[in-house]
Amino acid sequence: MRDEDVIELREPELSAAERLYLPQIWDGVKCTVRHMFSIKLRNETVRQYPEDSRDTRGEVRVANYRGVHRLNKDPDGRVACVACLMCATACPVNCIHIEAGESPWPDREKYPVKFDIDELRCIYCGMCEEACPVDAIELTPQHDLVGRTRDEMIFDKEKLLHIYEETKALKPRKNPAITGYG
Repeated sequence: MRDEDVIELREPELSAAERLYLPQIWDGVKCTVRHMFSIKLRNETVRQYPEDSRDTRGEVRVANYRGVHRLNKDPDGRVACVACLMCATACPVNCIHIEAGESPWPDREKYPVKFDIDELRCIYCGMCEEACPVDAIELTPQHDLVGRTRDEMIFDKEKLLHIYEETKALKPRKNPAITGYG
């Protein structure tokens, strides 16, 4: 190794004020006071929920917002789920429970007889949505979720399909083809 390839690093010399972190403390106090007394900044960030709620229904946020789940329907009005159990397998907190049954339709082998999501256990990570091969489960931009008992927060298939009906105009389904059957 040559001498010109070696770089020697030395610790910088600090003044007495820098060793006591006084400039950094002063900068932090200035920032805190500036935010504390800024009326304009406060009016832009503080909301009086639910009267003045945040706009989550804009063009940008609808595509990627992770709110309440919904179970999509196919173009024929049937539940789009093929009961492959991939969403339940991908869920890190095991809040999805599916019971599969033989499908009455010729284009798929199974369909969910029972489909439950425990919304209180869910961490809204979106892994179920990513794992679904037929885009049957989806997270909606709806965020105002209220329940008085734990049982009200366990969404069954009918409630998830009802949420689809409420949000299909806001976030339409992509309708991918179900492949590998027939």
